[in-house]
Amino acid sequence: MLPEQQELTRLETEQAGLEEQVISAELTLETIKSELSQFQYHYNQTIGRLFVELDELDAKIALVEAGLHPDDVEAQFRAQAAQAQAQKSAEEAGVIESKPPPPEITPEIKQAFRQAAKLMHPDRATTDTERERRNVMMAKVNRAYEVGDLPMIEKLIVEFGEDPEAIKGEDVGARLIKAIRRIAQLRRRFSEAEKELAELQQHELYELMATVQETEAMGGDTLGDLTQHLMQQISERKIQLEMLRHAMDANSAAII
Repeated sequence: MLPEQQELTRLETEQAGLEEQVISAELTLETIKSELSQFQYHYNQTIGRLFVELDELDAKIALVEAGLHPDDVEAQFRAQAAQAQAQKSAEEAGVIESKPPPPEITPEIKQAFRQAAKLMHPDRATTDTERERRNVMMAKVNRAYEVGDLPMIEKLIVEFGEDPEAIKGEDVGARLIKAIRRIAQLRRRFSEAEKELAELQQHELYELMATVQETEAMGGDTLGDLTQHLMQQISERKIQLEMLRHAMDANSAAII
C-alpha cells in the first residue's frame, strides 16, 4: 500500500470514530431536551397547577386585605403584585394556554436519527452548496425528531440517499484533503455539543429533574412530598381567605 493510501486509511478510521462520537453527543443532547420537555409538561400539570392555585388564593387574600385597608398603600401594592404573580404562574404552567403533551422519543426514533445524522450532517459538506443542502435536510430531520415522527425521518433518509448530488468521484488526494477538513469539523462540532450539553445540565429545570430521578431511584417521591406540602398550604390559605371574607362582611355590616 502506498504511503498516501496508508495515511488516508488512518484518517478515515479516525474520521469514522469522530463521527460516532459527534452523533452520540448530539443524540444525547436532543434526548435530554426531549426528556426536559416531558418533565416540564408533567411538572406543570401537577405541581405547577398547585402553585397556580396557591398564587390565586394569595392574590384573593391580598385583594380582600386591600379592601379592608383602602388607605394602606402597601396593601394595595401587595394586591397588585399578588395578582401579577398569579398571572405569571398560570402562564408558566400552561393553564391559560393549554399545550399538548410532548411526544415520546422511542429507541426506534433515536436509531433513525443516528442514521440520518451520519448520512447528511452539514459538517460532512466540503462546499457551500453541499452544506446548504445538508442544512435543509438536517433541519427537517430535527423537526421530525422533536415531534416523534419516525416515518418522516425514514422518508428523509431515503430521499437523501437517492439525491444525485450525493454521488461523487474522488481520487486519493481529494479524499485526503476532505478527511483532514472533516476531522477538523468533527472536532469543532463535538466541542460545541459538549459545551451546549454542559450549559443545559446547569439549568435549574435539569437540576430539578435530576434530583427527582435520583430520589425516585432511592425509593423517595420528591414530587409527591411537594404535592402534599402545597395542598396543605392551599388548605391553610382557603381558611385564611374565608376568615378575611367574614371580617369584610362584618366590617360592611358595621358601616351600614
